[in-house]
Amino acid sequence: MTAPGHGDGTDAKDAAHADAVDAVLDGGQGAEGRAAVVERRLHPVTPFRRAWAPVAVLVGWAAHDPNGAQEQLTKLTDTMLLLGLAVLVPVAGLYGFLSWWFTHFAVTESELRIRTGLLFRRTAHIRLERVQAVDVSRPLLARVAGVAKLRIDVVGADKKDELAFLGEQEARALRAELLARAAGFAPETAREVGEAPAHELLRVPPRALMLSLVLTGATWGSLCAALVVPTVLWLTTHNVWTVLATALPLFGAAGARSAGRFVAEFDWKVGESPDGLRIDHGLLDRTHETVPPGRVQTVRIVEPLLWRRLGWVRVELDVAGSANSVLIPVAPRAVAESVIARVLPGVTVPQALSRPPGRARWCVPVWWRGHRLAVTDTVFATRHGLLRRRLSLVPHAKVQSVRLSQGPWQRLWRLADVHVDTGAGKTVTARQRDAREAVRLLYDQAERSRTGRRDARPDRWMT
Repeated sequence: MTAPGHGDGTDAKDAAHADAVDAVLDGGQGAEGRAAVVERRLHPVTPFRRAWAPVAVLVGWAAHDPNGAQEQLTKLTDTMLLLGLAVLVPVAGLYGFLSWWFTHFAVTESELRIRTGLLFRRTAHIRLERVQAVDVSRPLLARVAGVAKLRIDVVGADKKDELAFLGEQEARALRAELLARAAGFAPETAREVGEAPAHELLRVPPRALMLSLVLTGATWGSLCAALVVPTVLWLTTHNVWTVLATALPLFGAAGARSAGRFVAEFDWKVGESPDGLRIDHGLLDRTHETVPPGRVQTVRIVEPLLWRRLGWVRVELDVAGSANSVLIPVAPRAVAESVIARVLPGVTVPQALSRPPGRARWCVPVWWRGHRLAVTDTVFATRHGLLRRRLSLVPHAKVQSVRLSQGPWQRLWRLADVHVDTGAGKTVTARQRDAREAVRLLYDQAERSRTGRRDARPDRWMT
């Protein structure tokens, strides 16, 4: 016989256990959260993109074993080929449809949830406060179809999660909502915020971009290799086919590298908005990126030798969890520094940098003159390189650790290196400094980093 109330207690425990399990599976949303979550599917054009997967498997098998593939093709008759196509096309179409049907995404109170997988299910829970950037990419064929790809950068993730594809308007609206939520807006107001207006700061003319590529040392090095190597081969072998087989790939590589950068960096625009700096670029594939304020770890000013007479520089950056590495492909130095002031508020690019002591020439005979250092109230700045100068700026608040290293030869000449590690997994090094200066710099920089993090703005910059 059951004691009074025992059955009720068991039922209550079972119900509580079921609610707890459901809460875990739903990311801690509970019954109310589950009711509010609306799952959405990708654009209906997505199955056509995913239908290529079975075809890609066959192509990969043929590339891996070309002889076997050729033997199998010779054994097939025309009727068997037609039957094979009649089977392959529907199977590819069915795979694309099912993979699209089983892909859902939803924005909950605290995360973006993406469920994918036809045979093996995968659910990605992307915490909104961990979102670094949300980029909208529109490849050429996607632009024709009126769709776009949404790519999400998350802190600590090596691989970007993406939603491919969404309608262009839906992609922009979702991007604006995610950025607003990551910035600290409440869920009920994030959808109403919409895409923040942007004020254009910089636009790179195609002529300046083309001239900068012509004046790049890598381009001239590739061209010189394409001219010298075939000439040497002709003098040694006198074989026209050997010369052509070597020259054509070298000339192709030289042209492809410059052409690839021109296509990717064409019509480069930088704008400022409450979300951060907006970057639009691309000739065939248009990309719309955002650099959130306060999340840039390092800024580098690159100054190639042939650009100095024109006063041009290239600006690169490191953002934790983001693959974005270019802020400005080419611009006058004054314009570039004004944009850097927007990325790193309150930071002024130091103009006077100190050299290592003269005895550093015994450790690095020629290139020691290219190593420079400056420490201001806001940044740790180092420069290296003689032909291609790179000035790295690390805000004190972004320094994760400081290290000192000293090899046996450096110990002999009383020199040392100071390494500053950032949150993007990068290291900026002040090389060949005086040993006593390096020790003092080590402790001073540790203290500056502590005070800098204490006074830094929060990651959720709208709160």
